[in-house]
Amino acid sequence: MISVAAQPYPYPLDPIRTALVVIDMQRDFIEAGGFGDSLGNDVARLEAIIPATAALIQLFRDKGWLVIHTREAHKPDLSDCPPSKIRRGNPTLHIGEVGAMGRLLVAGEPGNQIVDALAPIEGEIVIDKPGKGMFWATGIHERLQGLGITHLVFAGVTTEVCVQTSMREANDRGYESLLIEDATESYFPEFKTMTIKMIAAQGGIVGWVTSLSELEKAVGAAA
Repeated sequence: MISVAAQPYPYPLDPIRTALVVIDMQRDFIEAGGFGDSLGNDVARLEAIIPATAALIQLFRDKGWLVIHTREAHKPDLSDCPPSKIRRGNPTLHIGEVGAMGRLLVAGEPGNQIVDALAPIEGEIVIDKPGKGMFWATGIHERLQGLGITHLVFAGVTTEVCVQTSMREANDRGYESLLIEDATESYFPEFKTMTIKMIAAQGGIVGWVTSLSELEKAVGAAA
């Protein structure tokens, strides 16, 4: 085990049973003209974590540890997207409508792709998920069980929605989860702050939280 300084206490990272999960670092949420932008959000806040997320991914690649990427994506006919989800909010464009990067949140469209700086490489798992959480209707739990994965390190966007939902789903399935706080972000800084507090509250009721530098330090010391 590698002991990583974290909140609320050190995280026990098991090198042979750990995977990195990078949540929804796709153009639709991070670049102008995408779904996040259509909701009136400042996408630059999310773009700012690309360097830290890239460094985190590289750390896992250098160690030969599994990397998983998720995309919030719907079928072209939107049969896996509840009408309530399409209606909700007051965006300038709704899910499935054509924006600057193709149809919003639709699998295969340019905007649905992961940003170039974080693009998956051969051997990494890519999940298209129709919901906020990574486990619903994806089959990833069974794949992780087959690989013997018990520990998940999380990064990505947004902290309070898809990242937190995925961590809560992971917690219910028995995974030990760690969030890298400088490799996750929200359109609303106060939401990120409160989510981090909720995750680590009550002795880590959802999981642990640490910085990229603390993870790098712990992995380096173990090597």
